[in-house]
Amino acid sequence: MSKIGRRPIPLNGVTVEIKGAVVEYKGKNAQGVYELPDLLQAQLVEDAVVLAPSRVTSDTNRLWGLHRALLANKIKGAGLGFEKKVTIVGLGFKAVKKGNDLEFSLGFSHKIDFAVPTGVKIEIDKTGQLLTAWSSDKELLGHCCSQICALRPPEPYKGTGVYLLGQKIRRKAGKAKS
Repeated sequence: MSKIGRRPIPLNGVTVEIKGAVVEYKGKNAQGVYELPDLLQAQLVEDAVVLAPSRVTSDTNRLWGLHRALLANKIKGAGLGFEKKVTIVGLGFKAVKKGNDLEFSLGFSHKIDFAVPTGVKIEIDKTGQLLTAWSSDKELLGHCCSQICALRPPEPYKGTGVYLLGQKIRRKAGKAKS
């Protein structure tokens, strides 16, 4: 029995309709349809969605936990949404909002333009070094933030670069004086 798959998915103000293997959800941030494999079935129990296997095979536990997690992310995103914070560390490193897109100054000889995907909202603080990103799609938000972090990966000696808030940077010791 799958430890993750048997957990109920809280609705948090999202309306859910179950029609066979199709789960329709609608919340304040998003709406959509999630299709379950024929191996699983969904049921509404009180204020939660519960997934259960319709038949048991060798793949049941893997698919049960996977689809429970994916459906839980869709429902949570439709109701509450997701947020990630990106930090820019370095002298003169900053981001500026240009319409819906971003312009980064990261120590290169040129400025870097970054097109923010639709469905992601990014807010920049007044210093230009803390970006807060929101989205109802967890996968899209993570992909967008990883693309931003890839513009200037953290440097191990000084710790300058772009990284997620709370991410541990593995620091190296510099040259020792003799």
